[in-house]
Formats: sequence, C-alpha cells, structure tokens
Amino acid sequence: MAIKSYQDQAELLLKEYLLADSFIPYTSIIVGISACKMVYDLTQLFSLVYFKSYSNLTKMQRVEWNNRAISTVHAIFITVISLYLVFCSDLYSDHRAELMIFQASSLSTFALGVSVGYFIVDLGMIIWFYPSLGGMEYVIHHFISMVAVAYAMLIGEGQLYIYMVLISETTTPGVNLRWYLDTAGMKRSRAYLINGVVIFFAWLVARILLFMYFFYHVYLHYDQVKQLDNFGKVLILTVPLVLSVMNIMWFWKIIKGLKKTLAKRH
Repeated sequence: MAIKSYQDQAELLLKEYLLADSFIPYTSIIVGISACKMVYDLTQLFSLVYFKSYSNLTKMQRVEWNNRAISTVHAIFITVISLYLVFCSDLYSDHRAELMIFQASSLSTFALGVSVGYFIVDLGMIIWFYPSLGGMEYVIHHFISMVAVAYAMLIGEGQLYIYMVLISETTTPGVNLRWYLDTAGMKRSRAYLINGVVIFFAWLVARILLFMYFFYHVYLHYDQVKQLDNFGKVLILTVPLVLSVMNIMWFWKIIKGLKKTLAKRH
C-alpha cells in the first residue's frame, strides 16, 4: 500500500506540476540541459572503452568529441519531432478553426524547450572554450536560434516556422561524422568520400531548398504572420534570413571541399 501511495503521489506531481502547461517550458529546458550532461558523460565513458584512439586525443579534442555527440543526439531528436509536426501532424493545418500561426501543443512546446536547453549548453561550451569549438559565426548562429526557439516556446506563436527551420538540423549528424572520420585518420577512406556526397545533398535539400520553401510559405501566409507582435515578426522574418546567408556560405565551402576530395581520389 505504501508503494502504491508513493506512486500515486509521483504521478500527481508529474501531471499537476512538472507537465502542467504553465510549467512545461521550464521543465523541458531542465530536461534538455540534463540530457546534454548525460550524453556528454556517457559519450566519454563509452569512448574510453570502445575507441582506442579516444585516449590519444588531446584534451580539447576529447571535449569536442563529446560535444559533437550532444549535437548529434539533439539533431536526431529535433529532426524527428520537426518532421512529424510539420508534415505528419495536423497541428498546424490551415483547416483548423484557430489560425496556423497561433497553434501549439504540449508536445510542440516541450520539444522546443528541450532544444532551448541544448542551445544553452552548446552556446555556453562554445563561449567557454572559444574559439576551439567554433568561431563568431557559431556564436551568432546559436544565439539567434536560441532566441527564436525560446520565443516560440514561451509565447506559443509561430511554432510551425521554427520547426521548419529546425528540420535543417538533419545535416548535423553527417557533419559531425565527417569530423569523427577526420579525427580518426580516415580522411582518405571511401566512408569519408560518401559522407561528403551525403552532406552535399542533405545540405542542398534541408538548408537551401527548404529555406526557399519557408520564405514562400511565409509569403502565402503573411496575413497571419503580420498578426504577431513586432518582436515575433522580426524573428520570423530576420532570423531565417540570417541563417540562409550563413547556410549559403557554408554550402559553398562544402562544394569546394567535395571538389577537392574528388580531385584527390582521381
């Protein structure tokens, strides 16, 4: 009976407080930060046991190794959620009574909160180890992304467009794998070449073509977008634009890198 009582109290605490609508943003951020810490520690432990080359890395390389594991797990999580909410769920359907721009759910808000927790951790690490984990472009990218995601999470507006942009995280695992292959001394391997080709097409679809569709969608639904407050409109219109410019710059580097790799192979 005592165990049943404790179980009922735990369920009540979970439903009435931790997962109550008013607490979801804060609970999800804590979950995101905690998950990042767990992935970092597990990656360190797993790598020490199963990857002999891990012990030969410098301290900074081990930090980046673990950090990239965090970004990979986050990318997989948020990509799956984003694809489901944008293309499979009817949450942001135009056929609902409420305007698409104002639609949100407990799941969509929770997932955004987890993503905010990740951006807090990753941005903190980038600044702490600056510039070893990335230059100013990464600081800008993470900061504006975190602000936009946090706004949609807290206000509950414009979430569809945030999720459309977050689909671009689908390229992150491939980019991280490329770093792992390079660090492991496999730059001349077939896997490295295949990885470069996959990154090229994934980047083209998720960070170039998808962003073109994003702006087209905003154009078609601008009558709804203009109903956001001024800060919301600025975020929806400017953050994706800045990210698009950065994506094009990085895409050009990807093209040059792939051409260089193919030239070496021949």
